[in-house]
Amino acid sequence: MTLDMDNVEVFDTGVKGRGLRTTKDLCAGEVVLAEPSFAAVVFDSLSQQVCHSCFRRQANLHRCAQCKFAHYCDRTCQTACWDEHKQECGAIKKNGKAPNENVRLAARVLWRIQKDTGIVSDSQLTSVDQLEDHVADMPADNLKELKIDVHNFLDYCPNTRHGVEYISHIFGIINCNGFTLSDQRGQQAVGVGLFPNLCLVNHDCWPNCAVILNHGNHSALNATFHSKRRVELRALGKIAENEELTVGYVDFLNVSTDRQRALKHQYHFDCTCKSCSKNLKDDLMMAAKETEGNKPSDELVKEVQELSLECLAKVEAARTAGDFHEVVKLCRECLDKQEPVLADTHLYQLRILSAASEVLSYLKFFSEAAEYSRRMVEGYMKLYHPNNAQLGMATMRAGVTHWHAGLIEVGHGMICKAYAILMITHGPNHSITKDLESMRMQTEMEQRIFKQNECVYHSMREAALQNKPMAVRLKVPMNVLPFLS
Repeated sequence: MTLDMDNVEVFDTGVKGRGLRTTKDLCAGEVVLAEPSFAAVVFDSLSQQVCHSCFRRQANLHRCAQCKFAHYCDRTCQTACWDEHKQECGAIKKNGKAPNENVRLAARVLWRIQKDTGIVSDSQLTSVDQLEDHVADMPADNLKELKIDVHNFLDYCPNTRHGVEYISHIFGIINCNGFTLSDQRGQQAVGVGLFPNLCLVNHDCWPNCAVILNHGNHSALNATFHSKRRVELRALGKIAENEELTVGYVDFLNVSTDRQRALKHQYHFDCTCKSCSKNLKDDLMMAAKETEGNKPSDELVKEVQELSLECLAKVEAARTAGDFHEVVKLCRECLDKQEPVLADTHLYQLRILSAASEVLSYLKFFSEAAEYSRRMVEGYMKLYHPNNAQLGMATMRAGVTHWHAGLIEVGHGMICKAYAILMITHGPNHSITKDLESMRMQTEMEQRIFKQNECVYHSMREAALQNKPMAVRLKVPMNVLPFLS
């Protein structure tokens, strides 16, 4: 894959070391750079549900006949991945089983370094082994895990020419530079990969770029038109020439001290961005509810916050156990206590609303789920960057929930807002954006029917729910509520 890197250049940021900056003015949604992975692997837990080439979740994947570990959509994906999988295939077959994802990724990185060196194209801005490893900064527990991984690697690749120190260096690079890969719907993390150019982009809690995974396209009959899996760095707004490019390494929806702690633990640096230095939006994230100028006491706020943390832990345990009705019960009880005390932007209330709306949608209690998702999105909109990808995804899910609940006007409005965000963060050709465009067209059609005749719309919706045919004369053609059939 040929990469156009004319938009960016490496520069010395000073305190943060190397960084990337743009060499021209950029517009919102513009692709700043695209880069295929140097190496990538599917998570162990999803090795049979996710294609090891394009990283799409698929049913009925085809298993590699040799190692019986790797799975692919079809022969096209298997052929596209053979260069990456060839040595891995032999190693797994010889060992009788596959090691964990860290060892598999380290092996793929080292095999490729051995084959192509650390730079595989003229557009790669840095060698893989020149990336930071932060092994010297690792706490004792992490170093212990590192030694276990190195030991397992040597069992997996006993004939490697690399010494323990260099192998440890590669594991360190993966630990602090690995990029999590999501499935084609953006709903689940399915693997991890190493992207050298992307590793040069520094963090900011309020970044000017977003990173998304484009899964590529192998559907064209002519292989010339196939495209490979790659990450795309996209501008979230206007970026001026010579401005540093930044992405968010952690979710913004945490108070600044929590974000700083997470960044220090995983990436070994102290975040001094504007959002952290000035504690921007921390007050909203932990705000108490104000009614006619009156606020609850500090003692009551503290009590409800502590109760909320306890409830969030119970909710997570119930979700893990698959007890979804218990999740709903816990959320309802917690929200009853939160609503008079915590503001609509308080993190703990937003997390309960998120869990409640997700589980209620799964249980098909769409009306209640819609109300909670609406409140959640309204809170998110006051906290997130207006073009944040997670805001776009949350708004999309809320729009679909309202659509399922028969609240077509609100649902269509949310889907349109989500589409506008994802056109910037994901672009028009991403599978998520394409799905959203289909939803937008469908809900627009249904909204016209609703405005023309509400009774007809609800009758058609009820018929679709009960899977009954219904002949109705309308001025607007309609595919009868396919989301319910």
